Amino acid sequence: MIQAPDLPLWAAIVVGLFVLLGATITLIGTIGLLRLKRFYKRVHPPTLGSTMGTTCILIASVTCFSVLQSRPVLHEILIGIFVTLTTPVTLMLLARAALYRDRREGRKDVPQD
Repeated sequence: MIQAPDLPLWAAIVVGLFVLLGATITLIGTIGLLRLKRFYKRVHPPTLGSTMGTTCILIASVTCFSVLQSRPVLHEILIGIFVTLTTPVTLMLLARAALYRDRREGRKDVPQD
């Protein structure tokens, strides 16, 4: 069951733009992950890409379903809160674990305090 024909043109354009923007931001974060060489630089782009990309896609989803149901649909805000809270925490835990491991091994290219 597809509901896209029920969307007005202005809403379809807004939804399409936010989905494309979210996908582009996530792709840029993924490219940053692949291009950067060191672990400490690699963990940053994917977290920004996933958080900002998910936010844009959630805005598109809220817009689409709010227009279709003629009332505000805010279930997606919970998803946004969880992604916004868990992604940076995961980044910090991964970076601290790698930093601890690298310092224990005595590596010279470890960032200083």
